[in-house]
Amino acid sequence: MSIDPRSHTPVYVQLADLLRQRIEAGELSPGSLLPSEARLTQEYGIGREAVRMAVALLRSEGLVRTQRGHGSYVREIAERTKIELAAGNSAIARMPTGAERKHLGLDEGVPVLEIRDAKGRTEVLPGDEVELTRPTSD
Repeated sequence: MSIDPRSHTPVYVQLADLLRQRIEAGELSPGSLLPSEARLTQEYGIGREAVRMAVALLRSEGLVRTQRGHGSYVREIAERTKIELAAGNSAIARMPTGAERKHLGLDEGVPVLEIRDAKGRTEVLPGDEVELTRPTSD
């Protein structure tokens, strides 16, 4: 696993791809600390800004969370709650507003589901904690 500085793919994207592969393979498990900026800079021979951009990309995808002064961690995915989408209801996925992110305690990059019922009432739920289901027919 190395970075090709001559590639048309920016080095920060290459690093994000490498880290994503390590997360998906379980090498970096949920809750684990990512290697430090200094270590990644040294290990891959790239600049600090490229490392920061790679981590920001993974954060925007909802794969990692960063805690100031403590580093970046692989996100732990919460248990999903099943919600039945009743007839006449609709759901859309979107990115949350700043206030919604704060209210719901969402990490950057995590979408919300906006559930609207037939009467026009809406409920906003964390997109990574909800599984929508259809009513079962008897």
